Amino acid sequence: MRQVVLDTETTGLSADNGDRVIEIGCVELFNRKLTGQHLHLYLNPDRDSHEEALKVHGISNEFLKDKPRFEEVVDEFLNFVMDSELIIHNAPFDVGFLNKELERVNRPPLKKHVLSVVDTLSMAKEMYPGKRNSLDALCDRLEVDNSSRTLHGALLDAELLAEVYVNMTRGQDALLIEEDARDDSGHQIKTMDLTQFDLPVIMATTEELLKHEDVLTQLMKSSQGKSIWRPASQA
Repeated sequence: MRQVVLDTETTGLSADNGDRVIEIGCVELFNRKLTGQHLHLYLNPDRDSHEEALKVHGISNEFLKDKPRFEEVVDEFLNFVMDSELIIHNAPFDVGFLNKELERVNRPPLKKHVLSVVDTLSMAKEMYPGKRNSLDALCDRLEVDNSSRTLHGALLDAELLAEVYVNMTRGQDALLIEEDARDDSGHQIKTMDLTQFDLPVIMATTEELLKHEDVLTQLMKSSQGKSIWRPASQA
């Protein structure tokens, strides 16, 4: 599967109030491995960044004056992300800004160009409830080296997020046997790289979903509303 890890920097926090994208960073993953392909764009937003935003990304207004505008690079951007699964930390923020930029140049929203969007912030909140789940916090927790990250930068943050995402989802590699795996006698085990297969996703039928709901209902009744599989509010 082709995935693109994406990050943006902006002039401020509100696309609806006129803030603009000033930097886009994308790195490509194929079968959960970095390919070395990336896209890095600085953009002239035709407005100044807010003071607080400048403190975050450090990209001066003067630096952006001779950079291309979004309409000049929109095709390059869309060609890179086309038909990929996007991986973004706090996806609603970046997608909201990119959709506003696409709207300004009369292009369809991002969801029309990509297969899906994965929000790693939502993933992290489910995996580590009650803990800090910023990119820096996840780097520390998952032992991803972020020592070069003194300011936010779209490409660097995308590269860090790619490592974080792979570490967060490492359990998906459980079916892959290590290349140097050996049995108890020390003989090397013949391995097969399962990433070469495009495994189908088989969705449950309506009948199966109804039976599943019935089982959950019975569990809820027998546990007097304490089943962890369904919150009491959904009983």
